Amino acid sequence: MPAVTVENPLTLPRVGQPAEDGASRAVLAVSTAPSGFEGEGFPVRRAFAGIDHQHLDPFIMMDQMGEVEYAPGEPKGTPWHPHRGFETVTYIMDGTFIHRDSHGGGGTINDGDTQWMTAGSGLLHIETPPESLVMSGGLFHGLQLWVNLPKRDKMMPPKYQDIGSAKVKLLASSDGGALLRLIAGDIDGHQGPGATHTPITMIHASVNPGAELTLPWRPDFNALVYGLAGRGTAGVDGRPFRMGQTVVYGDGDSITLRADESQESRSPNFEVVLLGGAPIREPMMQYGPFVMNTQAELAQAFEDFQAGRLGRIPADAL
Repeated sequence: MPAVTVENPLTLPRVGQPAEDGASRAVLAVSTAPSGFEGEGFPVRRAFAGIDHQHLDPFIMMDQMGEVEYAPGEPKGTPWHPHRGFETVTYIMDGTFIHRDSHGGGGTINDGDTQWMTAGSGLLHIETPPESLVMSGGLFHGLQLWVNLPKRDKMMPPKYQDIGSAKVKLLASSDGGALLRLIAGDIDGHQGPGATHTPITMIHASVNPGAELTLPWRPDFNALVYGLAGRGTAGVDGRPFRMGQTVVYGDGDSITLRADESQESRSPNFEVVLLGGAPIREPMMQYGPFVMNTQAELAQAFEDFQAGRLGRIPADAL
């Protein structure tokens, strides 16, 4: 990890330092993700478990999938299942996943790729490892993020975006101490490839040991940082956090984090994902794979699923 990199980050465009008169965001909380299993039994960490929704909005949940080294025959995926009312963002750092849905979207996502599925009014989809990975085994590591849709967009037609690793915007921090992979949104005038209905920013950063990363951050966005590998500190006060922990920042114009001088042998850098978004501030009701505004809308989603109105599994997939 990670798959998308460059030999010399100093050759990349730089993200400028925040304005000197701006306010640095304080750390409100550090939360540890519990571990569990999803789908057919692949291991996940629930990154946002226990965090108040007011700090997450417009994000709903995020799972760190793996990091796991599968033996031959062990790789697992998910069965066909429905979604309505939000978007799923699947980012693969190591390994391969195949996506297919009942609306015609699909493809293979490899090291550094992202697939962005807008469920909208509803569909069925499946995520599975390819047969070659099942036969050989190997390393698998990724993220799946759920992004809420505002009421006006919840019943929009489904959409699928294939964001290959070559499309990701590669940037360097102002001093070159961190490599930034901008997947969606913008930072300091640089635009990521992901097209979002709810305004968000998503960045995967590799921070060199001992380096400090300070980024300008839209004051109308919330700010979250999740540790993928390694350890460091968050905020100007240096709140410790590590792999499997989420940092919740308060209000301000910039965010700061620092990598410890010593990192894990399996990961030379401090790997983090940075997330920010414009809060929707609407009622949110969730029942499993459905995220709507009211209980009545949830009941309708479940009824529509049972009646086959969210799509049907393609005949050649049965």
